[in-house]
Amino acid sequence: MPPFEIENLSSLKQWEGREFPATDWFAVTQDRIQKFADAAEDRQWIHLDPERARRESPFGGTVAHGFLTLSLLSYWLKQAIHIRSGVAMTVNYGMNKVRFPSAVHAGAPVRARVTLLSVKESPEFVDTTFLIHVESQSVESQGVDSKSSSKPCCVAEWLVRYYPQ
Repeated sequence: MPPFEIENLSSLKQWEGREFPATDWFAVTQDRIQKFADAAEDRQWIHLDPERARRESPFGGTVAHGFLTLSLLSYWLKQAIHIRSGVAMTVNYGMNKVRFPSAVHAGAPVRARVTLLSVKESPEFVDTTFLIHVESQSVESQGVDSKSSSKPCCVAEWLVRYYPQ
């Protein structure tokens, strides 16, 4: 689905409080989990050892790192909204809250629901706070129900700073 179009940075404020259409589904493959483990130096067996994870973990198989899920927020924000003009640069300014209520199983499709919580304008930049709910579909191959999880796999308040042109 194409992103929701916002005319320019100056008009962003009018969308405050708006939930935008959900993004497309994105599969979190075991290969992606492996690459993230290598990049983050986090090689815990619940992420990388499918046999052991199937036998010993409460998840029934390998799961993605929470930080891998979190790292996809910028990807999803670009899918959710597009500001047509007036933006010179966008900066990740930080997080207010982050939670991982449920696991993302290897191979599971995930998508995001993005809400623009607040917009604070100044002459030098525009600060925004987005509430992002990431939801996951379970993977049947790991013996898990194929419906969407009732709990999101990530809920984050993300601070994004836009610098005008």
